[in-house]
Amino acid sequence: MDGPGTIRALAALFTLYWVGWIFYTKWIHPLAQFPGPWLAAVSRLWVVLHVARGKAETEQRKLHEKYGPIVRIAPNELIISDRRAVKTIYGVNSRFIKVRLTEPARYPDHLTATDEKSHAKRRRIVNNLYSMTSILQGEKYVDKCTDLLLQRLGEIADNKATVDIFYWARMQSTTNLTSSRYAYDVVGEFYFGRMLGFLENRHDHLGYMKSEDTIIPVMAVAGVMPAYIRPICTFGGILFSRMREAISALGTLTQAADAAVEERVLAEKRGDEQKPDILSKVLKVYHEQGEKLDYNLVDVKMEAFGAFFGGSDTTAIALSATLYNIIKNPHIYNTLVEEIDQATNAGNRSVPHLTYHEVAKLPYLSACIKEGMRFHPSVGLSLPRLVPKEGRQVAGCWIPGDARIGINPAVMQLDPSVFGKDADTFNPERWLVPGADEMNQYILQFGAGSRTCMGKHIAMCELYKVIPELLRSFHLELVAPEEELENMSYWFYEPKEVNLKVQRRWKSSAH
Repeated sequence: MDGPGTIRALAALFTLYWVGWIFYTKWIHPLAQFPGPWLAAVSRLWVVLHVARGKAETEQRKLHEKYGPIVRIAPNELIISDRRAVKTIYGVNSRFIKVRLTEPARYPDHLTATDEKSHAKRRRIVNNLYSMTSILQGEKYVDKCTDLLLQRLGEIADNKATVDIFYWARMQSTTNLTSSRYAYDVVGEFYFGRMLGFLENRHDHLGYMKSEDTIIPVMAVAGVMPAYIRPICTFGGILFSRMREAISALGTLTQAADAAVEERVLAEKRGDEQKPDILSKVLKVYHEQGEKLDYNLVDVKMEAFGAFFGGSDTTAIALSATLYNIIKNPHIYNTLVEEIDQATNAGNRSVPHLTYHEVAKLPYLSACIKEGMRFHPSVGLSLPRLVPKEGRQVAGCWIPGDARIGINPAVMQLDPSVFGKDADTFNPERWLVPGADEMNQYILQFGAGSRTCMGKHIAMCELYKVIPELLRSFHLELVAPEEELENMSYWFYEPKEVNLKVQRRWKSSAH
């Protein structure tokens, strides 16, 4: 066959393949019964572009409005917004398997393991280190970081400047007077016995924040690609500066985690006194039970890497979004400030810092924090799982085995059938009525079931501690209260900026 003939034959085969594939996916495929965008039914290209736009939570709400509670977003993937599916998919004994969105850098730990037995084994090794009792042993670390944060915000107040509340919780202010990354410094204290210097140095002096900002969009897009395509895209991607930056950034975070562990191991060998931080506790497990539990130094480094990579952004998002919504509503703001002031002036409170146990008993503060995490969860993409091989009934529909299915927290947590007709408004009072705790089962801020985030108690400790300190020290006001919060969701559901005016309520931070 001559050259042109070969080309025509290949073109015909290619056309025939795609005609057959489209016919199969649209009319024969086990998921063909479920509605969704036309292109999504025949190619994962649709969902790749969907995630790459960074507006998945907004677009998925519209998809559910148009197509119903179960929508097909790829040939073998569904998203679902029916509340009945939460327990079915994410329950402790659901047997739905976590989808691997990225290839592990070394090998799976309790965070990345997709095998449920491996995950349970790894989690049991360190689970008690993340209990609230264990975390509160380091409560003074939160106070230390909070004091420095209040100092930096005081400088802004004295200069009559404005501050981006998300970036002080994460990166930098609009005036460059503070570049705090408060949550990152708290993680540094909890895990490594020292702040990482973002509050002190007022900028991303270690490059960790830039590294995360570079990695996350690339990982989010790669995570929805077919697994066999990822290595090809990664290899081909090195031709592009964005991918090279992401690979370099991942290396920066990996090296930082490794260095922290190796530095601590050397300090132990020298006999240096160690703080009772999480890294010390993890190393104790390694020294005392490592061989028995098959828990080696690489596992310790993976624990540290998890702290660097995922230990701060989720908290910064929850903190800044919750504050934004509190401040935006004068009634909510004034009610909360009044409750905090009464607790401060009660005469039987700890000084100079309110303790976690004290503030956790404040009902309106608790309601505001719960509502903040409901109204603006830290994750804006679905949490995908693989249906057990035998298939499963989900929300009244039969889903075949090995299909990929997930719920987007930013969609589920605005469901009026769960949270009332005003589900699309920020209303802490919904948590103060009898039976409100029933709504907790539909909050996916920290995941659900056996995959609940192990850092949950660190985040809750930060939220309960820092919000009262801020509101009793400063009067906060939105620079542009008429503007709606603008967000991006490359996995993390991040506000772009939350600009505030800051004024002191007291002349000093001593309460």
